[in-house]
Amino acid sequence: MSTATSHRAGMRAFDWLVLGGCLWILTSVAFAHEGHAPQAPEPQPAPQAMASGGGTRDAKTWFTDTVLKDQNGRELRFYSDVLKDKVVMLNVIFTHCTDACPLITRKLREVREAMGPALAAQVTFVSISSDPLNDTPEALKAFAAKQGVDGPNWLFLTGDKANVDLVLGRIGQFLPSPEQHSTQLIAGDVAGKRWSKIRPDAPPAAIAQRMQLLTQPLAGR
Repeated sequence: MSTATSHRAGMRAFDWLVLGGCLWILTSVAFAHEGHAPQAPEPQPAPQAMASGGGTRDAKTWFTDTVLKDQNGRELRFYSDVLKDKVVMLNVIFTHCTDACPLITRKLREVREAMGPALAAQVTFVSISSDPLNDTPEALKAFAAKQGVDGPNWLFLTGDKANVDLVLGRIGQFLPSPEQHSTQLIAGDVAGKRWSKIRPDAPPAAIAQRMQLLTQPLAGR
Protein backbone atom coordinates (compact mmCIF):
# COMPACT_ATOMS: atom_id res chain seq x y z
CA MET A 1 0.00 0.00 0.00
CA SER A 2 1.38 3.44 -0.91
CA THR A 3 2.04 6.13 1.69
CA ALA A 4 -0.76 8.28 0.25
CA THR A 5 -3.21 5.35 0.35
CA SER A 6 -2.24 4.53 3.94
CA HIS A 7 -2.71 8.16 4.94
CA ARG A 8 -6.15 8.31 3.31
CA ALA A 9 -7.21 5.07 4.98
CA GLY A 10 -6.01 6.29 8.36
CA MET A 11 -7.87 9.56 8.00
CA ARG A 12 -11.09 7.77 6.98
CA ALA A 13 -10.94 5.52 10.01
CA PHE A 14 -10.04 8.39 12.36
CA ASP A 15 -12.84 10.53 10.93
CA TRP A 16 -15.27 7.63 11.45
CA LEU A 17 -14.21 7.42 15.09
CA VAL A 18 -14.65 11.19 15.39
CA LEU A 19 -18.06 11.31 13.75
CA GLY A 20 -19.17 8.16 15.57
CA GLY A 21 -18.63 10.09 18.81
CA CYS A 22 -21.10 12.82 17.71
CA LEU A 23 -18.78 15.83 17.82
CA TRP A 24 -18.62 19.06 15.96
CA ILE A 25 -15.67 19.68 13.62
CA LEU A 26 -14.07 22.92 12.55
CA THR A 27 -12.13 22.21 9.39
CA SER A 28 -9.38 24.01 7.47
CA VAL A 29 -5.71 24.56 8.17
CA ALA A 30 -3.94 27.76 9.15
CA PHE A 31 -0.39 28.89 9.92
CA ALA A 32 1.23 27.24 6.88
CA HIS A 33 4.95 26.57 7.25
CA GLU A 34 6.73 29.45 5.55
CA GLY A 35 9.15 28.16 2.94
CA HIS A 36 8.26 24.52 3.56
CA ALA A 37 6.62 22.04 1.26
CA PRO A 38 2.90 22.70 0.73
CA GLN A 39 0.61 20.49 2.76
CA ALA A 40 -1.30 17.74 1.05
CA PRO A 41 -5.07 18.23 0.85
CA GLU A 42 -6.83 16.72 3.82
CA PRO A 43 -8.80 13.60 2.84
CA GLN A 44 -12.52 13.66 3.48
CA PRO A 45 -14.36 10.95 5.44
CA ALA A 46 -15.78 8.10 3.40
CA PRO A 47 -19.59 7.92 3.83
CA GLN A 48 -19.60 4.29 2.63
CA ALA A 49 -17.23 3.23 5.39
CA MET A 50 -19.25 5.04 8.05
CA ALA A 51 -22.52 3.61 6.79
CA SER A 52 -21.17 0.08 6.79
CA GLY A 53 -19.79 0.39 10.32
CA GLY A 54 -16.11 0.58 9.41
CA GLY A 55 -13.52 1.71 11.96
CA THR A 56 -13.59 0.84 15.65
CA ARG A 57 -15.26 2.08 18.81
CA ASP A 58 -12.50 0.53 20.94
CA ALA A 59 -10.27 3.53 21.59
CA LYS A 60 -7.35 1.49 22.95
CA THR A 61 -7.36 -0.75 19.88
CA TRP A 62 -7.51 2.24 17.56
CA PHE A 63 -5.01 4.58 19.21
CA THR A 64 -2.80 1.67 20.40
CA ASP A 65 -0.47 1.43 23.37
CA THR A 66 2.53 2.25 21.18
CA VAL A 67 5.43 3.31 23.41
CA LEU A 68 6.74 6.85 22.97
CA LYS A 69 9.03 9.04 25.10
CA ASP A 70 8.22 12.40 26.61
CA GLN A 71 10.53 15.39 27.03
CA ASN A 72 11.79 13.94 30.32
CA GLY A 73 12.74 10.61 28.75
CA ARG A 74 9.84 8.69 30.31
CA GLU A 75 8.38 5.85 28.27
CA LEU A 76 4.62 6.29 27.91
CA ARG A 77 1.98 4.08 26.29
CA PHE A 78 0.04 6.29 23.90
CA TYR A 79 -3.48 5.26 24.90
CA SER A 80 -3.13 4.03 28.48
CA ASP A 81 -0.69 6.68 29.74
CA VAL A 82 -1.33 9.67 27.46
CA LEU A 83 -5.00 9.58 26.43
CA LYS A 84 -7.10 7.32 28.65
CA ASP A 85 -9.87 9.13 30.57
CA LYS A 86 -8.35 12.54 29.77
CA VAL A 87 -9.42 15.68 28.01
CA VAL A 88 -6.59 16.38 25.58
CA MET A 89 -5.37 18.97 23.12
CA LEU A 90 -3.20 17.31 20.45
CA ASN A 91 -0.94 18.98 17.93
CA VAL A 92 2.13 18.17 15.87
CA ILE A 93 5.42 20.09 15.92
CA PHE A 94 9.11 19.68 15.14
CA THR A 95 11.77 21.56 17.05
CA HIS A 96 13.81 23.04 14.19
CA CYS A 97 10.68 24.68 12.76
CA THR A 98 11.10 28.45 12.98
CA ASP A 99 7.62 29.66 12.04
CA ALA A 100 4.36 27.76 12.55
CA CYS A 101 5.42 25.42 15.35
CA PRO A 102 6.59 28.05 17.85
CA LEU A 103 3.66 30.30 16.89
CA ILE A 104 1.11 27.57 17.55
CA THR A 105 2.86 26.50 20.76
CA ARG A 106 2.68 30.07 22.02
CA LYS A 107 -0.99 30.22 20.97
CA LEU A 108 -1.68 27.10 23.02
CA ARG A 109 0.13 28.67 25.96
CA GLU A 110 -2.30 31.59 25.62
CA VAL A 111 -5.18 29.10 25.51
CA ARG A 112 -3.98 27.53 28.74
CA GLU A 113 -3.68 30.95 30.36
CA ALA A 114 -7.20 31.86 29.16
CA MET A 115 -8.53 28.68 30.80
CA GLY A 116 -7.43 29.68 34.26
CA PRO A 117 -5.69 27.30 36.69
CA ALA A 118 -8.71 25.14 37.57
CA LEU A 119 -9.67 24.33 33.97
CA ALA A 120 -6.07 24.06 32.77
CA ALA A 121 -5.47 21.36 35.39
CA GLN A 122 -8.16 19.23 33.71
CA VAL A 123 -6.62 19.38 30.21
CA THR A 124 -3.49 17.58 29.00
CA PHE A 125 -1.67 19.20 26.09
CA VAL A 126 0.12 16.69 23.85
CA SER A 127 2.60 17.85 21.20
CA ILE A 128 3.92 15.03 19.03
CA SER A 129 7.10 15.46 17.00
CA SER A 130 6.84 14.87 13.27
CA ASP A 131 10.65 14.57 13.17
CA PRO A 132 11.57 11.84 15.67
CA LEU A 133 14.92 11.19 14.00
CA ASN A 134 16.11 14.60 15.19
CA ASP A 135 13.76 15.44 18.04
CA THR A 136 15.26 13.65 21.02
CA PRO A 137 13.67 14.06 24.46
CA GLU A 138 16.41 16.58 25.21
CA ALA A 139 15.57 18.61 22.09
CA LEU A 140 11.89 18.58 23.01
CA LYS A 141 12.72 19.62 26.58
CA ALA A 142 14.70 22.59 25.29
CA PHE A 143 11.91 23.57 22.87
CA ALA A 144 9.28 23.36 25.62
CA ALA A 145 11.40 25.44 27.99
CA LYS A 146 12.05 28.07 25.30
CA GLN A 147 8.31 28.39 24.70
CA GLY A 148 7.57 28.52 28.43
CA VAL A 149 5.36 25.43 28.44
CA ASP A 150 7.44 22.71 30.09
CA GLY A 151 5.16 21.37 32.82
CA PRO A 152 3.30 18.30 34.09
CA ASN A 153 0.19 18.91 31.97
CA TRP A 154 2.07 19.35 28.69
CA LEU A 155 3.68 16.32 27.06
CA PHE A 156 6.10 16.55 24.14
CA LEU A 157 6.39 13.11 22.57
CA THR A 158 8.97 11.44 20.35
CA GLY A 159 10.35 7.92 20.00
CA ASP A 160 11.32 5.34 17.42
CA LYS A 161 10.30 6.60 13.99
CA ALA A 162 8.08 3.59 13.30
CA ASN A 163 6.25 4.12 16.58
CA VAL A 164 5.78 7.85 16.01
CA ASP A 165 4.63 7.26 12.43
CA LEU A 166 2.04 4.75 13.68
CA VAL A 167 0.67 7.18 16.27
CA LEU A 168 0.60 10.08 13.79
CA GLY A 169 -1.28 7.85 11.36
CA ARG A 170 -3.86 7.01 14.02
CA ILE A 171 -4.63 10.69 14.57
CA GLY A 172 -4.67 11.37 10.83
CA GLN A 173 -1.43 13.35 10.84
CA PHE A 174 1.14 11.12 9.11
CA LEU A 175 2.87 12.57 6.05
CA PRO A 176 6.21 11.74 4.38
CA SER A 177 8.19 14.73 5.70
CA PRO A 178 8.13 16.68 8.99
CA GLU A 179 7.33 19.95 7.21
CA GLN A 180 4.11 18.60 5.72
CA HIS A 181 2.33 17.92 8.99
CA SER A 182 -1.05 19.54 9.54
CA THR A 183 -1.21 22.56 11.83
CA GLN A 184 -4.74 21.76 12.93
CA LEU A 185 -5.42 21.22 16.61
CA ILE A 186 -7.28 18.11 17.74
CA ALA A 187 -9.25 18.45 20.97
CA GLY A 188 -10.78 15.41 22.60
CA ASP A 189 -12.72 14.07 25.55
CA VAL A 190 -11.34 10.56 25.25
CA ALA A 191 -13.77 8.81 27.61
CA GLY A 192 -16.78 10.56 26.07
CA LYS A 193 -15.60 9.92 22.47
CA ARG A 194 -16.04 13.63 21.72
CA TRP A 195 -13.45 15.04 19.33
CA SER A 196 -13.07 18.33 17.53
CA LYS A 197 -10.65 19.75 14.95
CA ILE A 198 -9.86 23.40 15.62
CA ARG A 199 -8.08 26.01 13.53
CA PRO A 200 -4.93 27.23 15.29
CA ASP A 201 -5.76 30.83 14.35
CA ALA A 202 -8.97 30.76 16.38
CA PRO A 203 -8.94 33.19 19.34
CA PRO A 204 -7.44 31.72 22.53
CA ALA A 205 -10.63 32.46 24.47
CA ALA A 206 -12.74 30.55 21.92
CA ILE A 207 -10.44 27.53 22.05
CA ALA A 208 -10.46 27.68 25.87
CA GLN A 209 -14.26 27.69 25.80
CA ARG A 210 -14.27 24.62 23.56
CA MET A 211 -11.98 22.84 26.00
CA GLN A 212 -14.26 23.81 28.89
CA LEU A 213 -17.19 22.17 27.10
CA LEU A 214 -15.18 18.98 26.67
CA THR A 215 -14.40 18.83 30.38
CA GLN A 216 -18.11 18.83 31.23
CA PRO A 217 -19.40 15.25 31.61
CA LEU A 218 -21.99 13.90 29.24
CA ALA A 219 -25.40 13.30 30.77
CA GLY A 220 -25.75 9.71 31.87
CA ARG A 221 -22.06 8.87 31.42
